Amino acid sequence: MALEHITVLDLTHMLSGPYGTMLLADLGARTIKVEPPGRGEGTRRLLENDPQHSRDGMGAYYVTLNRNKESVCVDLKQPAGREIFLDLVRRADVVFDNFSVGVTERLGIDHASLAKVNPRIVTCSVTGFGQTGPATQRPAFDQVVQAMGGGMSITGTPATGPMRSGIPIGDLGGGTFGAIGVLAALVERERTGRGQHVDIAMLDVQISLLNYMATMYFMSGQIPEGIGNGHFVHVPYNCYPTADGHIIIACIGDAFFERFVEFIDVPELRRPEYRQQPVRFADKARIDEIISAELRKQPTAHWLARLEAARIPCGPVNDFAQALADPQVVARGMVAEVPLPDGTSLRMPGNPVKLSGSAAATFGAPPRLGAQTDAVLGDWLGYAPDRLASLRGQGVIG
Repeated sequence: MALEHITVLDLTHMLSGPYGTMLLADLGARTIKVEPPGRGEGTRRLLENDPQHSRDGMGAYYVTLNRNKESVCVDLKQPAGREIFLDLVRRADVVFDNFSVGVTERLGIDHASLAKVNPRIVTCSVTGFGQTGPATQRPAFDQVVQAMGGGMSITGTPATGPMRSGIPIGDLGGGTFGAIGVLAALVERERTGRGQHVDIAMLDVQISLLNYMATMYFMSGQIPEGIGNGHFVHVPYNCYPTADGHIIIACIGDAFFERFVEFIDVPELRRPEYRQQPVRFADKARIDEIISAELRKQPTAHWLARLEAARIPCGPVNDFAQALADPQVVARGMVAEVPLPDGTSLRMPGNPVKLSGSAAATFGAPPRLGAQTDAVLGDWLGYAPDRLASLRGQGVIG
């Protein structure tokens, strides 16, 4: 696999960090979770006893985010634990964390300290606000950065008020960009022979995702309001009701609109002035009203068949059951069967990165707490059995 020559030491917890290391593990990186003895990282506790959302003693968060990983229990707060960690760093390529700013320095495992024992080490920290600036010490979770990043202000409508994204894009965006930063640093290391630190702020990511919409604001000075399922530019581009559900129609550009008015038999939409985007946008509410009234006459399947035949961009608004059973999703391997330690298996989202020259993704079970401590420290680092027993007796490893 593409990253099978890379070893990641995973110090992450909760969602943003574990998602970033999950992406690297899915691409083949050996990913070793370094967890506190006894309790492990915090995500292990989430939903672990929920009868609907846990399997084999592991909740949905943990079991999804930690597939393809190994678990080693080391107490980094003890000097002996820190020495074990430095031994791991000597053989590793990446250290990935999402601690609060300052934690790695207090533990003596920040990039400057780790680079003394392995100059090639790449470190990555995903935090709410980054390592610099006036807000570094503020705590942050997903919805905080969604709100501060501006995205919530355009989600929903003026009537509903701001709404967060249903998908935790603040956390997942931080983890995704963390993985991208790590890959960039690894490529740079091939040129320089030295690692570096990757500093990812979840708020930075949210600002980046504003993309062209932020540029439109800088150009016009106009602060956008909630646009619901509509678009800042294109019409028709919205979620429309049908007789039995909802459908998305996305006519980007005048050419698609001309094709659309040939498809839908509504004379009012054939007005010559509607061939121009600025006119359509000015009359957006009326156009959406006309389309909604027409689409309500038939069920979703009827309209999808006709729209697809006319090659007009469209799609149903799927619930989870429909989305995860979509033939295209299944054909792309996006529903993966992941084994569990007890020998059963569980379905979850697959790996979206398809590489033509690398082996396809395979999935290993999420590890029980400390399951690979002896294998990693003994077989990989060469610690003798009596040393492992002594460390375990001192509570340094678990």
